Amino acid sequence: MRIAGPIKFGVVIVLFLLMGYLAFQIFEIKIDGNFKSIFARSQDDVQVRTTKSPKYKCGLAKPCPENHFAFKMASGAANVVGPKICIEDKIIMSGVKNNVGRGINIATVNGRTGELLDTKVFDLWGADVKPFNEFLKTLKEGTIVFMATYDDAATKLDDNARKLLSELGSASISNLSFRDNWIFVGAKGIQSKSPFEQHIKNNKDTNKYEGWPEVLEMEGCVPPKKEEKP
Repeated sequence: MRIAGPIKFGVVIVLFLLMGYLAFQIFEIKIDGNFKSIFARSQDDVQVRTTKSPKYKCGLAKPCPENHFAFKMASGAANVVGPKICIEDKIIMSGVKNNVGRGINIATVNGRTGELLDTKVFDLWGADVKPFNEFLKTLKEGTIVFMATYDDAATKLDDNARKLLSELGSASISNLSFRDNWIFVGAKGIQSKSPFEQHIKNNKDTNKYEGWPEVLEMEGCVPPKKEEKP
C-alpha cells in the first residue's frame, strides 16, 4: 500500500508531462501554420500590387505614342449632366469645373505644343449662330479643336457653320439634328476627314433618355502638327 501511492503519483506526473508535451506540439504547429498563412497572404498582396494595371493619361486603355496628345471625352447626358473633355491628363471642361453649357462645348489646343488655347461654349438653341461662325473663322492653322454637344446643338446651325466644321474634318456635321449627340476632334488645315468623330441620332424608339440619345464617349491619341519645311 505504501508503494502504490508513489507509483500513482509518478503515473500522474508522467501523464501530466505527456499532456503538456502534446499541447505544446499542437500549439507550435498551429502557430507555424498561422505564420505560413500570413506569409502566403503577404506574398499574394505583393503580387497583386506588382501586377496592378498601369495608369495612362486621361485613363486611356493604353499609352499614346511619343509626342501624341492623349484625350478622352464624353457628350452631355440629356440636359442634366454636362460634357467632359480631358486632354493630356487634365480635365479641361466639365460640369464640376462649371465651364460647360447647352450647345457646342469647345476646347482648342496648339497643334504643335499641346498648349491649351481656349475654351468656349456656344448656345446653338437659343442664341445667334454668328459668334460661333466668327470663332471658327479665326482659328489659326494647326489648331486642334475638341467639341462635345450638350442638350441641343443643331437648331441654330446654318449652312455656313456646317461648312466650316466640315473643313475642320467633320464627316457627320451635315447630318447633325435637334438633340443629336456629337463628339469630334478636328484641326484647322486638316487634309482629310478626322478619325475622331461620333454621332448618334435623337430617335424616340432608341433614345436612352426621354427625348435624348445615350451619352457618347471617345478616347484616342492626336498626332502633333508637323513643322512646315521652309
